Amino acid sequence: MAHATLSHSLILSSSRFSRLGYSTRFLRNPNPLSALVTGERFRCFCSDETSPSVRKRVVSGVQPTGSIHLGNYLGAIKNWVALQDTYETLFFIVDLHAITLPYDTQELRKATRDTAALYLACGVDISKASVFVQSHVLAHVELMWLLSSSTPIGWLQKMTQFKEKSRKEGGENASVSLLTYPVLMASDILLYQSDFVPVGEDQKQHLELARDLAQRVNNLYGGRKWKKLGGRGGSIFKIPEPLIPQVGARVMSLTDGLSKLSCKGFTLLRLASLNVVPIAIMSKSAPSDQSRINLLDSKDLIAGKIKRCKTDSLAGLEFDNAERPECNNLLSVYQIVSGKTKEEVMEECKDMSWGTFKPLLADAVIEHLSPIQLRYQEITAESEYLDKVLSEGADRATEIAEVTVHNLKQAMGFCPRNGA
Repeated sequence: MAHATLSHSLILSSSRFSRLGYSTRFLRNPNPLSALVTGERFRCFCSDETSPSVRKRVVSGVQPTGSIHLGNYLGAIKNWVALQDTYETLFFIVDLHAITLPYDTQELRKATRDTAALYLACGVDISKASVFVQSHVLAHVELMWLLSSSTPIGWLQKMTQFKEKSRKEGGENASVSLLTYPVLMASDILLYQSDFVPVGEDQKQHLELARDLAQRVNNLYGGRKWKKLGGRGGSIFKIPEPLIPQVGARVMSLTDGLSKLSCKGFTLLRLASLNVVPIAIMSKSAPSDQSRINLLDSKDLIAGKIKRCKTDSLAGLEFDNAERPECNNLLSVYQIVSGKTKEEVMEECKDMSWGTFKPLLADAVIEHLSPIQLRYQEITAESEYLDKVLSEGADRATEIAEVTVHNLKQAMGFCPRNGA
């Protein structure tokens, strides 16, 4: 989510991480903003003078569900992991977003840690990406409040998801946070002077709000107005651009080959899943767990779900037949988890019956997920390791975030502490 010079290491007591390909050192960056500090004053982080060697920054947030399914992984997470080799990346668990609707207080903490562990197990590299929990960086909430003062309420009332969710919550009984959480999402993005944000179709409206807010605040407080208050002048926020990663796998529901995926977070691509009725994507909100394969499902559970998944009665198997959505879905999953080309899969499976293909698919999925499950077990067994990952990630994020908040508060005319 990529940092340059790294110093200060924590030697892990267990060698299991190195066996799994993890670095046995927990690396932390030196303060990357030290060059921006002059006395007690900061220069704007979004300086126009950028070194060509500085990587563009991408932020990705996901709600702490504690459970990630195959559709999430194949359609989005694998793409996110690939981003860390090209961009400076920040991955964080948006636990503050998880409380906009009624939730289990005892489950929130566990789900937050489990989600972080799963993303690390899926390949997020802490030597390249910052991984942290949203609520561990207090600037998220502070910036949200500052942005709220410049956000017309009409903008929020027009948000599609607010209309849908507030209707489900009974209108007047809906929490204020359900209305204002898009401002928090804008804060998540603008806080880190993000260059790009990976977005899905259902989140484009929220990115547009973040862009509109950035432009509005730049116009209200930036430029010469900010300079007169001792600031650098110019833009306070970068205007983030949408990043459309390579299209991920459309893994449809196991019970509905046409179902669409419901993703919680603001950087997920649209995915499909493995269900039993054309039109539903593998979704954590689906009523039946049979509709999806979760990354931590046991071998027997995976095999059972695939054995019972919806199929048709036609002979042979084929891709791209609109009248056979489940067939296309299951062949696509097999293609990805097996690492074979579409042509190779077609040649191998074209004359197979479902009775022959389903065990083949189950074995391929189990083999593909086994390393992830093993890494997850190793990470969760080392609670101190996960604590350090999240703590160091929050430290790195805070270093960036505090500069952004400092610049905005200065531009808005706040009195600095101790007259600094």
